[in-house]
Amino acid sequence: MPLEFPDLLRLIDERSTAFRAAVASAPSLDVQVPTCPEWTLFDLVQHIGEGRRDWAATVAAGPAPAKSAAEGAPAAPREREAVSAWLAASTQELLDALREAGPDRGCWTWWGASQSPQTCGAVARHQLQQLAVHTYDAQVTVGAPEPLPDEVALDGVEDFLFTCVATPSAWPHKPTAFDFHATEGHSWRLTVDGDGARSTRISAPGATPVAAADEGPNAAGVSVRGTASELVLFVYGRIPADSLKVVEGDAGLFDLLQAWEPEE
Repeated sequence: MPLEFPDLLRLIDERSTAFRAAVASAPSLDVQVPTCPEWTLFDLVQHIGEGRRDWAATVAAGPAPAKSAAEGAPAAPREREAVSAWLAASTQELLDALREAGPDRGCWTWWGASQSPQTCGAVARHQLQQLAVHTYDAQVTVGAPEPLPDEVALDGVEDFLFTCVATPSAWPHKPTAFDFHATEGHSWRLTVDGDGARSTRISAPGATPVAAADEGPNAAGVSVRGTASELVLFVYGRIPADSLKVVEGDAGLFDLLQAWEPEE
């Protein structure tokens, strides 16, 4: 971990294909998405297609501010075959832009103060997770949810912690830590205190220590265990905590974490 750049591109393509397959099997594009109740499946399709085109334009622009591809771009069609082709073209635009840029080129990102770099490689990593979670949303909508692929999910736990949560903004509550244990043998600790939120890999229970020097508090305030797919779906609010195999400590801390709105 993390995944290499060519693997990220391969998996973006694979998840895009799985997303289109789920959409193609839906009885209608007007059905509600249970995991995104404010959206219909067509809304989700628009979000995926337009969002990938915008990120393609942003990657192509390098470190410049975010770009929009809306002007002159074809709108999402409602015809089943046409919408599949439109989605495929959206993903291809993103993949072409990422290949052209390479993993190390600077890129505008919304996570400037996180632990993830502002590079095209980091964008590719997060784009994979966006597609993976929304593919799950589409699969739930058609009654055929599947776990995230192992390699996607393992990278996804770390991407969420390093990209979506990490911040220098002070934690407004008592300092604590959150431990995440994947049954595949990887673990992470998120520490929150007056210096903000930061994550590190830690030793899985029973394993040889890999990060003994800087693991924060000796005991986490709350610890969760599940497959990497379950952990990703949990942190993105797709499944509840009681779907995980083990929850130890004060589960209410997750409510505080979810409600927290850091300034940076």
